Amino acid sequence: QVQVVEAGGGLVQAGDSLSLTCTASGQSLGDYAVGWFRQAPGKEREKIASISGGGDDIDYTDSVKGRFTISLDKAKSMVFLQMNSLKPEDTAMYYCAGNNYVYCTTYEYWGQGIQVTVSS
Repeated sequence: QVQVVEAGGGLVQAGDSLSLTCTASGQSLGDYAVGWFRQAPGKEREKIASISGGGDDIDYTDSVKGRFTISLDKAKSMVFLQMNSLKPEDTAMYYCAGNNYVYCTTYEYWGQGIQVTVSS
């Protein structure tokens, strides 16, 4: 069974940067599609970034374009979300999700989530 784990969240000030890391046991991250999602209190979960297996197809939601970067390290079986110029509205629980496909729009394996809080 694939278990996904996020790391790297925390409390930062507006304008700061954070890097989230996604690892998975039971699967080699980087071979399959991975997505980063977030859910703020009272809001629906949204996909903010995704990367295909191998990294040739990357997508971002408009609100994070130019500020967030998703990347992968196949050798280390890790997927990263570099978040720069953070804003208070980026405050949310962030989730990493994976699947068994190189390209996908739905995800089967989910982490427990990690909190990111951006103070103004």
